[in-house]
Amino acid sequence: MRRLVFVAGVAVGYVLGARAGRERYEQLRTAADRLRANPAVRNGVDSAALAGRQAAARAAEAVADRAGDRLPEGVAGRLRAVGGKGAATDASLADDWGTP
Repeated sequence: MRRLVFVAGVAVGYVLGARAGRERYEQLRTAADRLRANPAVRNGVDSAALAGRQAAARAAEAVADRAGDRLPEGVAGRLRAVGGKGAATDASLADDWGTP
């Protein structure tokens, strides 16, 4: 994961700082678009996002269990919604995946 972030940082730095001109920028952008369109990459991104949401739900549940009644009701409600022990009280708090 660190290597991927490093490579992405190098690529962004090169694009922003290079004097290679518009043509090189277009080549890099086309390569990035092809990479994003690759089904294996899309599946990897989707599975990483799912794993992240599951980890966040477990962490929220652990925090809610340990903190108990010491949390304000708004915070406790959001933690329950993320952890799957209830729904968000305000529909505007939920994103496309149903998490607040």
